Amino acid sequence: MAGIKALVGLSFSGAIGLTFLLLGCAIETVYWPMFVLIFYVLSPIPTFISRRLSDDSESSNACRELAYFLTTGIVVSSFGLPIVLARTNTIKWGACGLVMTGNAVIFLTILGFFIVFGGGDDWSWEQW
Repeated sequence: MAGIKALVGLSFSGAIGLTFLLLGCAIETVYWPMFVLIFYVLSPIPTFISRRLSDDSESSNACRELAYFLTTGIVVSSFGLPIVLARTNTIKWGACGLVMTGNAVIFLTILGFFIVFGGGDDWSWEQW
């Protein structure tokens, strides 16, 4: 039952994050901030690949460290894109703030997913 509550909570926080992103796009009806959706899709991929390829017996290895580095680059790019769009006057600064708030909520949701379902115990994401 705890897994279902976690899944409902994560889906609710993901919906809140996407709402902030859509509100940022609706300020001037400019949809350039929607490009951060690409970063949302790309951010967990290096971690999925490193967990598949590396064994958990070591405390640290090169594959896992490279995955953390790539994930960090993707997340920083996701926060940088709205700032660049606001500096070039493509979007307003209010929209930039809403998109960055949505980024924070979505990436905390992705982190929560890995914390709740990535432990390898009986609550794994594979059962869904």
